[in-house]
Amino acid sequence: MSTRVVITGTGIPAPLDPRRAGAGVLVRVDDELLLQFDVGRATTLRLAALGLACTDISAVFVTHHHSDHLIGLDDLVMTRWFDDPGPRGHLPVICPDGPCVRFCERMLEPWDDDLQVRQANEHQRAGPKAVIQSFAPTSIPQTIWRSGVVTVQAVTVHHEPVLPSVAYRVSTPCGDVAISGDTRVCDEFAELARGAQVVIHETMCAALLPDDPEWLPVIDYHAEAKQLGEMAAALQSPLLVLTHLLPPPRTVDEEQKYADQVRAGGFTGELVVGRDLDCVTLTAAGPPSARLRSESRSRGPV
Repeated sequence: MSTRVVITGTGIPAPLDPRRAGAGVLVRVDDELLLQFDVGRATTLRLAALGLACTDISAVFVTHHHSDHLIGLDDLVMTRWFDDPGPRGHLPVICPDGPCVRFCERMLEPWDDDLQVRQANEHQRAGPKAVIQSFAPTSIPQTIWRSGVVTVQAVTVHHEPVLPSVAYRVSTPCGDVAISGDTRVCDEFAELARGAQVVIHETMCAALLPDDPEWLPVIDYHAEAKQLGEMAAALQSPLLVLTHLLPPPRTVDEEQKYADQVRAGGFTGELVVGRDLDCVTLTAAGPPSARLRSESRSRGPV
């Protein structure tokens, strides 16, 4: 058995780099259980690049209702239905109570006219559907989903004024993966991630941001790289993957600035400044192993 973690998107709301899709992480347990965490822009294309169909996804988990984490969800739901208009085309979506639920309930309404035509033309009785499973988020980690020996925990994190915002931890026989969603560095996520073999965390590099007061509201609710390094050092995390990179690094030198700031916080474990489709494999036999994309990480543009 193995657990593979693939970063399906490392980007931010603005599409500044076409090589960085919107936020997303895929956790694949033994090629049988495929869990997608957040569904940013172009997630369906990243899944296609992995050789996966939308019907292969077992469930989607949503961290919060910011558009860059949800804008690809209707695409995933509808494409899944195109591939299989039967019950298999209905997608389980797990999310915290509140705005995420309201979004998921209404996201297909703008497509009503399109879907009526498709259903009539293809003689389908039912259209695409998100099967919503909501939970009441708490500041203490709680198990909110289970399939066999795999469990998912959730905890509230700090991305105010976006309420609620949650992080997730996936526990598998090969090890655990903690996924931050969007948040400042906070004790709640540290508690959730304690002992996890892989920590995947959104990251902001203040040294690369423009000196502009308009950025201050954005800076306030994201995880600064040095502080993240301090937290990961305290947790003694074996592997830290940086994603949702703000701003997106344009060169390998700028990627190195992210790494340098995390190291300045004291983190000495394995560190990956994420690119789309970077992969981490967990097995029962040893520590996590990162497989990075083939592009050179030593020079030039990323």
